[in-house]
Order: sequence, then C-alpha cells, then structure tokens
Amino acid sequence: GDTAGCTFCHTSPEERCSTCHQRHQFNPAVARKSEQCKTCHWGKDHRDWEAYDISIHGTVYQVNKWDPTQFDMSKKLADADYVGPTCQYCHMRGGHHNVQRLSTVYTSMGMSNADRGAPLWKEKRDTWASVCDDCHSPRFARENLQAMDEACKDAGLKYTETLKVAENLMLDGMGEPMPKDLAPDWSGQH
Repeated sequence: GDTAGCTFCHTSPEERCSTCHQRHQFNPAVARKSEQCKTCHWGKDHRDWEAYDISIHGTVYQVNKWDPTQFDMSKKLADADYVGPTCQYCHMRGGHHNVQRLSTVYTSMGMSNADRGAPLWKEKRDTWASVCDDCHSPRFARENLQAMDEACKDAGLKYTETLKVAENLMLDGMGEPMPKDLAPDWSGQH
C-alpha cells in the first residue's frame, strides 16, 4: 500500500500522463490549472500547495481563475499571458514536462545547511531567478532568493538545536515522553 501510494506521486510526469492529466478527462486546459498539482503537493510533508495558495500569486489565481481573460487555460503555456503565475506557468515553462528542471533551488536539499553559493547550485539558482524575470526585476528575484537562503539557514539551525535537545533527553533516560508508570490515570489500557 505504501509503495503504491508513493509511486502514484513519485513518478515522473514524462512517464505517467495521468499524474497531471486526469484519466477520465484528458484535457490540457485542465492540466494547466494549479489545482492539478494539489493532488500530490499538499499536506504535512508537501506544503507546496498551501504555500502557493496563501502567497500573492495564489491569491491572484484564486480570485481570477474563472475569468478567461485573466487565465485562458485553452492557450499553450508558451502562449499564455496570465495575470499571475500558476504552478505550471513557472515549473513547466514552454510546455516542457520536466517539472524539476525549473523547480526551486531547494529541491532534494531538505533543511540542511548546504552552501547555497556552491558552484553546483549556481546554474540552478540563475535559472530559477530567470523564471521570475518574466514579471519581476532581476533584483527582486535575487533578493527573494537571498531571503529564502536566510530562512533555510535559520530553520536548519533550529532543526539541529532540536535534535540536540532530543539526543540529550535520550542520554539522560528521558526519551519516553510519558512513561507508563507516571502517566495520569494510567489503567493499563492502550
């Protein structure tokens, strides 16, 4: 069951059309809507939809998505002139199906304290910033990238601190959050 659940999402769109195109309604206009990405990219472990939905881009999309003059989903992405970006507009630019090609620079990096200036990431970061240049100035994209770098650095440090606290609790024999014999009203039931 777990394998089938993971495979449903963790299969390249190039390999499985039904990841984005619904099997019962194979329509490019439907696949161009941000809600299609929500199928997999939401919840505790994939908060992409929530982040997009509450962002200014997501708000513009939600308010205007029913207006074909603002979001004409019948046009190919290469020809689209949306009032705000959809997931597909940024991540599947020009109609290509390699979503990760234009993904954020933090894909597969987790919350590590990796050197964001490493040459390995320069091309990916430059490409990412160029996506924003369609609507924003290059300075805007670079400043936001720097802000994300700082947020990831801070989050990584907090994560490391938290793990150290948990490790120390384990070493002190306090790993069990509430030992059975100390739990209030313990009756032996589970």
